[in-house]
Amino acid sequence: MARTAVITGASSGLGAEFARQLAARGADLVLVARDEAALAAVAAEIEERYPVAVEVLPADLLDPGALAAVEARLAGGVDVLVNNAGFGLDLAFERNDVEAEVRHLRLHVEAAMRLAHAALPSMLARGSGRIVNVASVAGFVPRGTYGAAKGWLISFSRWANVAYRPRGVTVTAVCPGFVHTNFHERLGLPPGQEGVPDRMWLDAATVVREGLRDAARGRSVSVPSWRYKALVAASRLLPDALVVRAASRGR
Repeated sequence: MARTAVITGASSGLGAEFARQLAARGADLVLVARDEAALAAVAAEIEERYPVAVEVLPADLLDPGALAAVEARLAGGVDVLVNNAGFGLDLAFERNDVEAEVRHLRLHVEAAMRLAHAALPSMLARGSGRIVNVASVAGFVPRGTYGAAKGWLISFSRWANVAYRPRGVTVTAVCPGFVHTNFHERLGLPPGQEGVPDRMWLDAATVVREGLRDAARGRSVSVPSWRYKALVAASRLLPDALVVRAASRGR
């Protein structure tokens, strides 16, 4: 199992679950997020449960200096990078503040790209490593700028896995659907008001478990749950107008 894993967006949700499951597999952790207190709480929980070392690295990845600090930590050598940091915006692009859209694009695309670029040299020199990019099924369908940004992560991961897997480094895009985390609450949607049918919700533990399994198998893309696998397959066959209407349900 990996010796050291860096996880962004690790203070809650999928990021915290990646931390727990990687620690359970014996990995030391470097937890990255803006909220130092929340990171410390996750670190304390993990250190109490597992015999691993946990480093807390508070950083706003939209701040150039903070991003550079995380890049430097990765350049020093790690075994796993989980690019998980992100946030959502309203689907009404024309009403959104354009600067919020720019920050959204920078976090989901530029920050993830820079961190992968920082981690790769030492992984390739060692001949082993894993990069997990947390994308979304939204990256397969037309769903605002969130889907467009996640589509970049999926395309990049598919290419990078082919390019680097022969040299010992795998790159996997994990693409969940709707997951019970605090993601929607940060959009101002309390639980039960997201407009999503109960049958479409996934739990974070399942998403992470299936994502890590597919990463270990060297797959370029992981879509947890048969329901979302079927939806992704269907979206490739249906007209854009129908797919956009269906994808616009829920937030």
